[in-house]
Amino acid sequence: MIKYNYIVIEGNIGAGKTTLATKIANDFNAKLILERFADNAFLPKFYADPERYAFPLELSFLADRYKQLKEELMKQDMFRTFTIADYYFTKSLIFAAATLSGDEFNLYRQIFYIIYGMLPRPDLYVYLHLEPDRLIYNIQKRGREYEKSISGEYLKKIQDNYFLFFRQNPENKYLIMDINNLDFVENEEHYTMIIDRIFNYEYPSGMNKIVF
Repeated sequence: MIKYNYIVIEGNIGAGKTTLATKIANDFNAKLILERFADNAFLPKFYADPERYAFPLELSFLADRYKQLKEELMKQDMFRTFTIADYYFTKSLIFAAATLSGDEFNLYRQIFYIIYGMLPRPDLYVYLHLEPDRLIYNIQKRGREYEKSISGEYLKKIQDNYFLFFRQNPENKYLIMDINNLDFVENEEHYTMIIDRIFNYEYPSGMNKIVF
């Protein structure tokens, strides 16, 4: 029996969030929520000119993530065992902290916290941890044109912001999985190891780290 009602798979760009969330949803008959980033018109512009397009990009993500999560989490699906998503609303603040600064970030943070308390919290955050070089390899492998300019420095900044958020919000349950030595896409045994850790163990609030 699944003990969670709502699980979020988090991680850096290229960590495998969508792949893992989709596989779990299919295997466990879960309701799947996927981020609609591919429809964001500001994303290619941001990667081409970050300074100019950072603020409108982050605001557009903020609005779309709130709208999607509010709609999806309020829908009752009696035929699904639980809900799993490949992101959570706090991702907005984490990425904005890496792209915005000064007055823009202060304004953005005010808007974020006005909205943040209106959404249900996940029962478990699963964070897929990969080193920047592995992330860059995965990003290049999937071949999205607008992602080609992503740097290891930027990925490291995103990673640091995730861990900062986890430390500052210890009331949530975080399962941090170091998967640098795994390939859960090509190796079914590795996938089974991840599933075992998510569903067959109890975790206290705060940061819980697993190294495979």
